[in-house]
Amino acid sequence: MTDLSDIQQLDWSTFWRVLPKDIDPVETREWLGALESVIENEGPERATYLLRKLLDHARDKHVPMPPVLNTPYRNTIPLSSQPQFPGNLEIEQRLIGLVRWNALAMVVRANKANSELGGHIASYASAADLFEVGFNHFFRAGQAGDLIYFQPHSAPGVYSRAFLEGRLGEENLDSYRRETGGTGLCSYCHPYLMPEFWQFPTGSMGLGPLNAIYQARFMRYLEHRGILKTSGRKVWSFPGDGEMDEPESLAGLSLAAREGLDNLIFVVNCNLQRLDGPVRGNGSIVQELEGLFAGAGWNVIKLLWGSDWDPLFARDIDNVIVKRLHETVDGEFQRYAATDGQFNREQFFSKYPELQSLVAHLSNEDIDRLRRGGHDPVKIYAAYHAAMNHRGQPTVILAQTKKGYGMGHWGQGKMTTHQQKKLDDEALIAFRDRFALPLSNDDVTSLRFHKPAADSPEMKYLHSRREALGGYLPQRVGKAKDLPVPAVQTIQKFLEGTNGREQSTTMIFVQMLTQWLKDATLGKHIVPIVADEARTFGMQALFRQIAIYSSVGQLYDPEDKDELLYYKEARDGQILEEGITEAGALSSWIAAATSYSAHGVPMLPFYIFYSCFGFQRIGDLVWAAGDSRARGFLLGATAGRTTLSGEGLQHEDGSSHVLFSTVPNCVAYDPCFGYELALIVQDGARRMLEAQEDVFYYVTVMNENYVHPAMPAGAEQGILKGMYRLQEAKAKKGQARAQLMGSGTILREVIAAAEMLATEWNVAADVWSVTSFTELRRDGMDVERWNRLHPAQAPRKSWVESCLADTAGPVVAATDYMRAVPDMARTWVPRKYVTLGTDGYGRSDSRANLRRFFEVDRQNVVVATLTALADEGTIKREVVAQAIEKYGLATDRANPWDA
Repeated sequence: MTDLSDIQQLDWSTFWRVLPKDIDPVETREWLGALESVIENEGPERATYLLRKLLDHARDKHVPMPPVLNTPYRNTIPLSSQPQFPGNLEIEQRLIGLVRWNALAMVVRANKANSELGGHIASYASAADLFEVGFNHFFRAGQAGDLIYFQPHSAPGVYSRAFLEGRLGEENLDSYRRETGGTGLCSYCHPYLMPEFWQFPTGSMGLGPLNAIYQARFMRYLEHRGILKTSGRKVWSFPGDGEMDEPESLAGLSLAAREGLDNLIFVVNCNLQRLDGPVRGNGSIVQELEGLFAGAGWNVIKLLWGSDWDPLFARDIDNVIVKRLHETVDGEFQRYAATDGQFNREQFFSKYPELQSLVAHLSNEDIDRLRRGGHDPVKIYAAYHAAMNHRGQPTVILAQTKKGYGMGHWGQGKMTTHQQKKLDDEALIAFRDRFALPLSNDDVTSLRFHKPAADSPEMKYLHSRREALGGYLPQRVGKAKDLPVPAVQTIQKFLEGTNGREQSTTMIFVQMLTQWLKDATLGKHIVPIVADEARTFGMQALFRQIAIYSSVGQLYDPEDKDELLYYKEARDGQILEEGITEAGALSSWIAAATSYSAHGVPMLPFYIFYSCFGFQRIGDLVWAAGDSRARGFLLGATAGRTTLSGEGLQHEDGSSHVLFSTVPNCVAYDPCFGYELALIVQDGARRMLEAQEDVFYYVTVMNENYVHPAMPAGAEQGILKGMYRLQEAKAKKGQARAQLMGSGTILREVIAAAEMLATEWNVAADVWSVTSFTELRRDGMDVERWNRLHPAQAPRKSWVESCLADTAGPVVAATDYMRAVPDMARTWVPRKYVTLGTDGYGRSDSRANLRRFFEVDRQNVVVATLTALADEGTIKREVVAQAIEKYGLATDRANPWDA
């Protein structure tokens, strides 16, 4: 016991289990009696009012108080409020046992065949009942149904159920984690690998909860904009308690509450264990999460104890069970899970005589079978039913379970249970007996999968329940109705240049976006997304045109209401302005980019952001977007190491194209001119919306203003494939030749360098605009592979080789990114190849000074070209020295990447 004066000395996570000493029980009974009288005579609302007044007064008097967001360590839903369970418990228990067995057998068989394959038994063992109650009574299938974000480590159980349903065959289960043969099953939830099965990738822990929140919000967005009716549908997320330590898991909690997302249900599997040990061995993860969610504004349902505990709680008039539970930390709960009834009797129930007498009539076996709430279908149903019917708030269910449930002393509650891949014959037979499975000893030791006859009560029940809920899931739809994209002719003005006016590619993008938003067919399907700083990107004109989405409209008069382009929020607003949360903005983008699959409604999201705060900040979500087969545009604005000038080290991007190139279905471009950008965006929209290719685009746009020329005739193919000749030099006989390649804003330095080479050094240099080194690399790899596998056929040429085939001279490439970007094409450049880039940390300075510092300005391009010609013996080295002196290049300073 601890005196009340000690409260302030306790940290929040441990306070919940402190029971202050009652120094005046008579006074306590009087206060409680008075409260009971108010509840009976004036109602709970009056009681709430009085309690709030008391708390406010106590705060005014600086009385130390406990956190008020925690409730006792027992079920939120009392037995008296528990609905009738509608199913056949006996049949459901038999089905759950079979799903458990086939999941276990699948993992163990795989690891007997090859111990390096891995897999997890214990996670699904703890979550099986949570999943099965959902499958049998709540999860509605189809694009008008519910969306489920499954706990990734429990994937074996989902496969096992699909096997019973007839959607997967024995050959699939027998190829678990062996995918290359064509019939195998992937380790976790990966739509890219199983595009007709898994809907959402949750394998990177923390992303599932975050994406579920923004998916639920996007469904509201679709309905408020009149695009799709989504009311009645639910988004379910099944994270683990250890997973809730990921920052992303908690990042969207306040948004969900603020938006009143009662279409969102979290079921946190609180088996109290991480991979190595307890989640909160010295505290309580359940109480901690209750405080976090309640504090954020969620409805919290604690699902802690099974029906076996109800008679004990009913007889416990002194609340000694709750008292003992409050004294118990999670490390002890785990030990109780791992040990038998006798140990639990001696260590938990024998501490107080009153508690000991409560279980005196129970045998050790009875105590051993006292279930935690997450293993009791009746209690689970009650929690899900309450969550489904709650209004005005998102709901979290904190379901207490045992990790490795049913694995006995071989795995249940053990520190090593997460790594359990194999079980011996004794353990398998014990598992069979524990769940009364209809298997012979030979079936068990041979790890045979079991599926009841089609006309058995179990199979009839299973199919009837799914039929009543609209079909089977998870199930992913890969196609939606085609959405026509404005033809190339509609972007003609962007192909004709700026007629001498200086503009940035960011402004040209905004102009094109504005035009497309007015398109009668496509316009309403466009989802503009910014985290913040839309004004930086010149998008403020859209505020009034299409408004910023707000689920409650605009409840205030904005400060700039009298201005033409005032800050406008609306319930049917089209812009998603998420605030300073790149993870949240990209999660909204993923929801929109997968709407074609999740909702049958294709959307075209454009998320624009500081390019340095893209992949570098939320790369895991970008990878998940690729896994999701997302379709949409990511716009890396203020792009390039030297283009953002004064912002400095953290803001200046020299690596995003390297990072985005790692995502196989991301198509990345770095255009310099407006016509390149317009053509890329138009063709990308066509590929994603009309051809329905599972790709998404990363396009960098700059904030540097300059004149944009008209598109050269015949450049379309090269722009899209990655490079085209922008200028062809008219070389004189015997004149030195060179090929200059540039991308993004540095292309303009390359163009200037070509002019300087011609007028100052008598070198004829062609200029190539490279819109995508990533696409050049992929084309080259494709050709290289084809040639390797078809040695008897005429070899093919890569696009780089084809472009340079009729040219002469060394090739020099310069970009505003690390040299690794132009180096992507090195293998297919058929001669000397020199690359210039911006390796190193950014600096704050003018663009001219930064380009000189990183050695990518026109003078350095000239010197690099002359050096390459000297290396080939075409010119004398003295010429290079003259150029270095003429341009004042520092020869003794440190490398930019070391400076």
